Amino acid sequence: MKRILTIAGSDSGGGAGIQADLRTIALLGGFGMSVVTALTAQNTLGVQDVYPISPEFIEKQIDSVITDIGVDVVKTGMLANAQVIKVVARKIKEYRIEKLILDPVMVAKGGEPLLSKDAIDTLIEELIPLAFLITPNLPEASAICRKPVENLDEMREAAKNIYQKGAKNVLIKGGHLPGRSIDILFDGKSFFEYDSERIHTENTHGTGCVYSAALTFEIAKGNHIHQAVKNAKEFVTSAIRNSLPLGGGHGPVNPYGVFSKEIQRYHVIFQVKEAVRVLKKEKIGHLVPEVQSNLGMALPYAERVEDVAAVPGRIVRFGNTVATVSDPEFGASQHIAKIILTVMRYQSDMRSAMNIRYSEDTIERCKNIGLRVRYFDRRKEPDHVKEAEGSSLEWVMENSLKEEKGIPDVIYDTGDVGKEPMVRILGKDAREVVGKVLRIAE
Repeated sequence: MKRILTIAGSDSGGGAGIQADLRTIALLGGFGMSVVTALTAQNTLGVQDVYPISPEFIEKQIDSVITDIGVDVVKTGMLANAQVIKVVARKIKEYRIEKLILDPVMVAKGGEPLLSKDAIDTLIEELIPLAFLITPNLPEASAICRKPVENLDEMREAAKNIYQKGAKNVLIKGGHLPGRSIDILFDGKSFFEYDSERIHTENTHGTGCVYSAALTFEIAKGNHIHQAVKNAKEFVTSAIRNSLPLGGGHGPVNPYGVFSKEIQRYHVIFQVKEAVRVLKKEKIGHLVPEVQSNLGMALPYAERVEDVAAVPGRIVRFGNTVATVSDPEFGASQHIAKIILTVMRYQSDMRSAMNIRYSEDTIERCKNIGLRVRYFDRRKEPDHVKEAEGSSLEWVMENSLKEEKGIPDVIYDTGDVGKEPMVRILGKDAREVVGKVLRIAE
């Protein structure tokens, strides 16, 4: 197990700092150790106060860990002031640490300064020359280079500038850029770009800490710097996508999201299988539309069609009952998966859906049993959406939900040219959806 030491501040809100570092390292499979440089009173709204730890006690923490347990890679975060930076630099040299990942934390998510101005010169002079990799964002790169860094060309120039200050590798993070999130790595010879989608969320607290901690682990594993950045970028993107809406400000990113999906795979398959078994015992053949039915359920934090389990070959009518050709599988139905994934963008715990035959009686029955029903006129669908393969369902669901206060139980349309009318039953899991279908069928 790789031994990773993080030297950083403590976040009382748990979203960033030492807490985020240790959580990320443990989830990825490393053994995390910590040296606390400052205590903060903070939450999702901002930093209310900072209590620096004395340089002497920081030195004792470093000595205690390294002389007994040892270390494979060291990462730094919030270092607070020039005296702390000098202590850390001296200890890195004393213990001949070859792999130092320097995350030059300067400003909190809410805008509060976390590194005094006089300490930036010390960081440049004392610590950057010892860094195997430094990971500034655009404001941090601007502070280090003493000039604005606001676009890709300026990011490349900044990377060269910081490399000349002694860092072996420089990763300029482009999270503050408009459009897609592009990071630029300079290894002293060439530039490499790492591109990811822009995820629109206010819950980004701890992004830099999780990213640099994941990078540290990847480098500790022995991965080449290029592969390490690629893996860490994918990991932090998933953490942002699965961020948590906690508190009244910037909620934390969630590095656990990717692991939760894997753990839940068996449970999701089992539940869909059991729900289909219940359907087969009942006389619901009349609810199967001409295009057949399907029942799907997504993993927590689902992102792709492959994260949704459904029935291969669909659920078909067999007299008064229904039948299937095989057991549920992940990625078995693009149609039902796209419905679920769209709904999850509005409410992440609504992870299941089933389509059934439309009729006026069915809609009336839904209303009579107390289900919340939402109608959408499919004739309003733009031509460019109709012409794009596979985009109609997402557009219908997106436009049905964006005007809805809360997720309804039922979304239906009465069809269009070449489009069969359809009723879609939504729920938190497959059992709930099937329960609603059976109530409609009674």
